[in-house]
Amino acid sequence: MQRKLRLRNRADFNRIYRWGKSFANGQFVVYWSKQPVAEPFRLGVSASKKIGNAVVRNRMRRVIKEIVRLNGDKIVPHIDFILIVRKPAVEMETKMLEKSILHVLKKAGLLRKEERLHRSRT
Repeated sequence: MQRKLRLRNRADFNRIYRWGKSFANGQFVVYWSKQPVAEPFRLGVSASKKIGNAVVRNRMRRVIKEIVRLNGDKIVPHIDFILIVRKPAVEMETKMLEKSILHVLKKAGLLRKEERLHRSRT
């Protein structure tokens, strides 16, 4: 994932947590807010010590960033969002993680309209 597409500073995280909206499923929580300068979007990943040691947390961050990178064309533009990893996600395979991430993004309304229509037909 490109560096410019990542949220890194604390002020951005705090802004999204405080004034953003949130949605969740069993594996992830997504907080998001509109941001006109985010082109096409910016992502932050949060993995607490509750889910495992540093190796586990960093692996989850890498896998999530890769899933979002591969599905970036499906995500609506001009948003900042944070994906928070929950404990059940650690034991899942990559394909199931992708399905779960797309589910929580769809629930939050962060997938493009044509993608949502296409998925509902199949």
